[in-house]
Amino acid sequence: MTSNLLITEKVAEIYEWLDLQIENNKALIAPCSCCGRCCNFDAFGHLLFVTTQELVFLKQNLKNKNMKKMQTSRCPYNEQGKCSIHPFRFAGCRIFYCKGNADFQNELSESVLEKLKSLCEKFDVPYCYTDIKTALNTLTNLEQ
Repeated sequence: MTSNLLITEKVAEIYEWLDLQIENNKALIAPCSCCGRCCNFDAFGHLLFVTTQELVFLKQNLKNKNMKKMQTSRCPYNEQGKCSIHPFRFAGCRIFYCKGNADFQNELSESVLEKLKSLCEKFDVPYCYTDIKTALNTLTNLEQ
C-alpha cells in the first residue's frame, strides 16, 4: 500500500476518534444548524488551518477530481450553503461549533494535531500546518 493510502487510512481513524469525542461530549457543544456561516472565514471572523495529512486525505477521497482553489474568503467546498465534502471535511471543521465550549474545542484541537503530527513522523513526511486558502491555492497550482 502506498504511503498516501496509508496516511488516508490513518487520518480516517483519527477522524473517527474525533467524531466519537464530539459525540461523547455533546453537553459541551450546541447542535450545528448547518447554516454554513462559519465557512465564510472573513465574515465569521476566524481562520481554518489544515495539515498536510488532511490534504492528502481529502485529495484521495476526491478520487479523480482536482482540488478547488479558494478565491474568496468562503470555503470553495461550501456549495449553496452546504458542505460538499462533509464526510471528508477537515478536523477544524469537525471541531468548531458556533456555540461550542472554547476550552473543549481547544483541547480537542491540540489532541488531534498531536495525532496528525505523529503521522508525519511515522511516514517520514514533512509536517505543514497552514491556513486553508494558502493550502488549497498552492495545491491547485501544483495540479495544473
